[in-house]
Amino acid sequence: MVLVMGFEGSANKIGIGIVRDDGHILANERTTYCPKVGEGFLPKDTAKHHRDNILRLVQKALQTANITPSELDALAYTKGPGMGGPLRSVAVVARTLSQLWKKPLIPVNHCIGHIEMGRIVTGADDPVILYVSGGNTQVISYSLQRYRIFGETIDIAIGNCLDRFARVIQVPNDPSPGYNIEQMAKKGQQFIELPYVVKGMDVSFSGILSSIEKIATQQLAEGTCTKEDLCYSLQETLFAMLIETTERAMAHCGQNEVLIVGGVGCNVHLQEERGGKLFATDDRYCIDNGAMIAWGGLVMFTSGVKEVPLSETTCTQRYRTDEVLVQWRT
Repeated sequence: MVLVMGFEGSANKIGIGIVRDDGHILANERTTYCPKVGEGFLPKDTAKHHRDNILRLVQKALQTANITPSELDALAYTKGPGMGGPLRSVAVVARTLSQLWKKPLIPVNHCIGHIEMGRIVTGADDPVILYVSGGNTQVISYSLQRYRIFGETIDIAIGNCLDRFARVIQVPNDPSPGYNIEQMAKKGQQFIELPYVVKGMDVSFSGILSSIEKIATQQLAEGTCTKEDLCYSLQETLFAMLIETTERAMAHCGQNEVLIVGGVGCNVHLQEERGGKLFATDDRYCIDNGAMIAWGGLVMFTSGVKEVPLSETTCTQRYRTDEVLVQWRT
């Protein structure tokens, strides 16, 4: 039996998870930094939130799993991508505990953690992957020991687009801007046409955001539309773009299965938007969490990635999905 503890803190969530090599999740503790309405989360404030909570979550995870540090086989942490300050604050703790407990430390790509957690939780074998989160938007498929990126955003991620629009119309950050937009969109009555920007397999969201910000400023003041109408229109436009590129990748790969991962993947409407066989997880595993990093580290550890030199246990804000050698899949 192999046990791995995972440390995730690439954005506004700090999570500690413990998993077993049979796929059983022993603990998955998490807390979220929520700034005031109309504000985003700054790296320095988010990093402080993580520092203030991480040791409490480590202790809670050990208690929930009913194990001691001596029973762990390895630790895993998010190397990137993500926000520099939060990444470093978590990596420092992971490195310290690795030396204190004398356990190997495995750096994990954040997206790989999402994908492998999605595969183990849903049972999806070899799907096309739609990775949608606050910092990333990619259409991915596996081939020859790499997760190949078929298409991606050429500017901002879909989650970032939703978060920034939420600030414009003063949508609360608790539990998350995207969730609150999803609930408001259900009450939308009027569809407002927005730019639809698909370029081959890639998408662009920044122009759509600029357009709806102008519409919101003008039409909300005039009373010709509601906030709910804007949420509905934005959500429908963004999701239609993602579905188009995902279906094209499925046709190219000859696959009829798609796995949605990342925080935006919790959106129920997005999960309902396409045919074929869909795999998705709930907010326990879709949203950033420690268990996904623990599982990502575990599959790496059991496939031959052993102790990484301390000098290589760094973090980076940019770490592409297709940079990782996926040696645990054949």
